[in-house]
Amino acid sequence: MGYIPYSKEEITEMVEASGSNSLEGLFDAIPAEARLKNLLNIPPAMSEMEINSSFKQLAEANTDSHSVCFRGAGAYDHYVPSVINHLISRGEFFTAYTPYQPEASQGTLQYIFEFQSLVCAISGMDIANASMYDGPNAFAEAALMACRCTDKEKVLVSRSVHPQYREVLKTYCSAGDIEYIEIPIKGGVTDLEQLAVLHDDSAAGVLVQTPNYLGILEPLGEIEKTTHSRKSLLVVASNPISLGKLKTPGEYQADICVMEGQPLGNPLNFGGPYLGIMACRQSWVRKMPGRVVGMAEDTLGRRGFVLTLQAREQHIRRSKATSNICSNQSLNSLCATLYLSSLGKVGFQKLWDLNYQKAHYAAAQIAQIPGFSLRWNQGHFFNEFTVQCPLPASEILDKLSLEGIQGGYELAPDYPELKNCLLFCVTEKRTRKEIDQLTEILRKVSNQ
Repeated sequence: MGYIPYSKEEITEMVEASGSNSLEGLFDAIPAEARLKNLLNIPPAMSEMEINSSFKQLAEANTDSHSVCFRGAGAYDHYVPSVINHLISRGEFFTAYTPYQPEASQGTLQYIFEFQSLVCAISGMDIANASMYDGPNAFAEAALMACRCTDKEKVLVSRSVHPQYREVLKTYCSAGDIEYIEIPIKGGVTDLEQLAVLHDDSAAGVLVQTPNYLGILEPLGEIEKTTHSRKSLLVVASNPISLGKLKTPGEYQADICVMEGQPLGNPLNFGGPYLGIMACRQSWVRKMPGRVVGMAEDTLGRRGFVLTLQAREQHIRRSKATSNICSNQSLNSLCATLYLSSLGKVGFQKLWDLNYQKAHYAAAQIAQIPGFSLRWNQGHFFNEFTVQCPLPASEILDKLSLEGIQGGYELAPDYPELKNCLLFCVTEKRTRKEIDQLTEILRKVSNQ
């Protein structure tokens, strides 16, 4: 519905009802020095038709919808089934308000409960929460949770974790007087020797990511043994799609698992809104932030859903809260719920196969091009891999862009030692023709 401003008659009626002599009189309580003296520097008003035309021109300037994407690094170009947009477009799903009143929110509470159940199924954990803001937020909250669970104030974080996750965690730690220690990497994964050296009894938790930011699967078995030997908690960040066939964090005895839920039916959208996922072992549930929806029965024995283990301090007495996560991310979690439900177990495993096989085909093809190589000759990766290039990474990305391809992600800004390296991602959307086109362009670049 188009915007309809108040008429002069309506304004006059409101002014008279307020007892003021004029429209300006309504603002007498605002000090003159606090008022804007000049008109805002904004363009003149446009008609609805002009606005639509303007937005269309802006949209055409975007290249993402016209190019082939081989870029991941935390935001992934997966296919979103049409059923998802069809269902989340229903008006009753649009509100982001927290479902405090179960009698008026049974639908919302039910699909949050289903979301939690699906998260537990793919992560192998005992219980999941809802309404984490995004992956970095969930990662940082997991670190704070580890500190609450162990009464310790130091965390060890692998340098192979996504740089943005680490930066967000550093901010949380600085505000909470928590010591942040970074574990070096060796061969593209967490340096186990350095982990053993840095890890002592004062560490609340060890935080790793697998597949890590560089695309490689971490040696979680060894990391788990070292972590739990010092009575610290193991926090694992995962790509949810990778859990279609890989061993789950739960099978590795992780204490807390976090994920970015964007790959689960949430499209690429210029940074968000995205979906943070957190799950943990039953023993730590009372230390978990966010909200947990439980299933119960009313006095007549009918099934119902309610918020449980929810401290009101989180929303009112914020200074006493374990977390200030209040906004409801349930529309994004509904996307994830619909996505996993529409795929089913078999479809989810087939999705894993497509990502794995296409990525390994692309990696093998690129590795055969003179001058290009897999950085660590890596074989243990899911759908992302690091490529050492013969030319500056920025030059290669420019050449790919001219051919309508979004190439890999340049790693040097975050990892200076990885000069001229690109992180490529191949999802189920990439066809063999597109992969061959990518390798052919890289071959031409190599011959120049």
